[in-house]
Amino acid sequence: MSDPIRILVADDHLIIRQGLRLILETEDGFEMVGEAADGAEAVSLCADLKPDVVLMDLRMPGMDGLTAIERLRAEQPGIAVVILTTFNEDDLMMRGLRDGAKGYLLKDTDRETLFNTVRAAARGETLLKPEIIARVLSKAGKTGTQAASTTDLTERELEVLKAVAQGERSKEIALRLGISERTVKAHLASIYNRLGVDSRAAAIAVAAQKGLLPG
Repeated sequence: MSDPIRILVADDHLIIRQGLRLILETEDGFEMVGEAADGAEAVSLCADLKPDVVLMDLRMPGMDGLTAIERLRAEQPGIAVVILTTFNEDDLMMRGLRDGAKGYLLKDTDRETLFNTVRAAARGETLLKPEIIARVLSKAGKTGTQAASTTDLTERELEVLKAVAQGERSKEIALRLGISERTVKAHLASIYNRLGVDSRAAAIAVAAQKGLLPG
């Protein structure tokens, strides 16, 4: 039996932390190892507790979630961060993804989405809910200033990128495009390099702002 996924929750609202603890502790395979009320406490606890995944609120007093994400990426890059957000935080969400977060969850998300997103983050993957990414892409379409032609992605790389934005995994993309999973990963590596990112979530955030994805 594999070890449980170790989770730390950072949110300044006690009721959110308690609610997530209650939900996570009812599901096999998860262990909530700590709680933090602000970003500084989250960074400190991560150094001590070494969680696999951090659920990180963006708006907290003192050190906010974005700063904490930047610190964790620099000091403890092996810890996956999932943003806890509300629908009116699109700009903050995009910044968090660019800064290294693996994905994001709405605070009123359902249990299965929570579990699946945490599992994906622990595997180093990003699970994107279609309705949420659609809102982020729509927002980016209104604020983006760089046209698609300014980024030198090949037609196949754009196909892979669009599939990633729909939440497809490498295996699913390979099957649909008739290529090997290894080739998909090579395309992703090239996309990351061209966009200056190191994760699927960050690639989508940057590509959306550049106008590379449909709104």
